[in-house]
Amino acid sequence: MKPTNNPNALLAIICISYFMVILDNSIIFTGLPLIEASMRFTPASLAWVTNAYVLVFGGFLLLGARAGDLLGRRRVFLVGLTVFGISSALVGLAPFSEWLIAARAVQGLGAAILAPSSMALLTEHFEDGHQRGRAVAAYSAVAGIGASAGLVIGGILADTISWRAGFFLNVPIAVAMIVAALRVIGTSPRHEGRFDLIGAVSGTAGMTALVFGINNAAETSWTTLTTIGSMVVAVILLVVFVLNEARAKQPIMPLRLFANRQRVGAYLTRLLYLGAMFGFFFFTTQYMQGILHFSPLQAGFGFLPMSAINFIIALLVVRFVRRFGGPTVLIAGVTLTGIGMAWLSLVGPASNYWWSVALPMTLIGTGQGLAFAPMTSFGLTQVEPKDAGAASGIVNTFHQVGSGLGLSILVAMGSAANAATVSGQNALLQRINVALVGSTILLSVALVIVLVLIARNRRHMPGAFSSAG
Repeated sequence: MKPTNNPNALLAIICISYFMVILDNSIIFTGLPLIEASMRFTPASLAWVTNAYVLVFGGFLLLGARAGDLLGRRRVFLVGLTVFGISSALVGLAPFSEWLIAARAVQGLGAAILAPSSMALLTEHFEDGHQRGRAVAAYSAVAGIGASAGLVIGGILADTISWRAGFFLNVPIAVAMIVAALRVIGTSPRHEGRFDLIGAVSGTAGMTALVFGINNAAETSWTTLTTIGSMVVAVILLVVFVLNEARAKQPIMPLRLFANRQRVGAYLTRLLYLGAMFGFFFFTTQYMQGILHFSPLQAGFGFLPMSAINFIIALLVVRFVRRFGGPTVLIAGVTLTGIGMAWLSLVGPASNYWWSVALPMTLIGTGQGLAFAPMTSFGLTQVEPKDAGAASGIVNTFHQVGSGLGLSILVAMGSAANAATVSGQNALLQRINVALVGSTILLSVALVIVLVLIARNRRHMPGAFSSAG
């Protein structure tokens, strides 16, 4: 059957596929205590269940974006769906920890192929202005809602079936999207060029070494040979990455995209914001299950105050941007998220769920609903069509790398806070408190970046919202 290129159907396929990717960023969180107990992870090594996914995801996003430009975005989109579906089944079948982490890494590779091609298809098929503004808003809403919904869905499935069920669910969704994409999406033009393998490998390996070093410090100390060696290797590889991108004829991360102050501000804000949010998801689910003794099902529903308000705000955010402007909405979003995080960091052993968890979550959910659309839009502002794939890859790269790097830093902060005389629930609560304070600090720095790099130039709105005035 000949593809139809129906805009509404195309947007639905893109959003559902991206929803599946984002869902897997968070669906595992409510199952973490069960995974930790059944596969004998330590508190620090448990972070690799999420970091294996987000680091490979973030590290190969730019190569995935480049692949879409060179091989055709429709073809790469279909390959991404296939890899993601197969690896999801492998995660669900994991019999031991090493298998689980490896399968999560392959799943991250599938996401790295799928996510940038989906955003590039959106940029390619929706014209700049109001039409793209609606499409970007829907795409951004999926990012926020998918992260929140994953917590609820993961809790329901972990409690009623198994933590593995959420990953098996991806398989029929991936198959359905492949069939739909073949019918709806037309072939995309290919561009001449070559892959920047040096950039992809050095960037991914450098970030992985950095996160490994931080995680190792959390388990041992900052002065061990392994930690220091990992940090040195990370610095060398990341320097190689930057030098290669500056000299390569066809880099996967064109440094010219960092010439725009608002784009740089959006990238850095996303890095810090996602680091804080991953810490929130990781530690709040442990608080509800480890301190309040919620079941995975109860913990999943425990995130509903955030998910519900996030969904409502995400539907209204375009109107807010039209009325108040992207910078103002972004400032409000980051500020509300930070206030909610600071409030949540005060939780204690006998805290009331409704006052100490649910109410702060409503602020966090409101802030997330406000922040994601303008954050995404500023990351794509004034991007030339030839750079659409690379620009979308950078947005997603900072999203995923921020998640993994931020979580590792917060895990290390929490582990460092534990005194030798503290154990059991007291140790867990101490880690949670310190990590959530760390999330608040990350959000505070993000707010400063928004004010300095984005809000100072209010005359120029991102292209996606340009029709909004």
